[in-house]
Amino acid sequence: MDKYVCQVCGYIYDPEKGDPDGGIEPGTAFEDLPDNWVCPGCGATKDQFEKM
Repeated sequence: MDKYVCQVCGYIYDPEKGDPDGGIEPGTAFEDLPDNWVCPGCGATKDQFEKM
């Protein structure tokens, strides 16, 4: 699975780790994140991320 980087703050979403603080289980692909998910680092929306 691909990692994605936030273009605002540099946070890297790693699907192998998920986002436990945001309720996202490990193994969740970026494409499968809810539409209302935001960057845990800065609050940017999904469209502010680019594939690494």
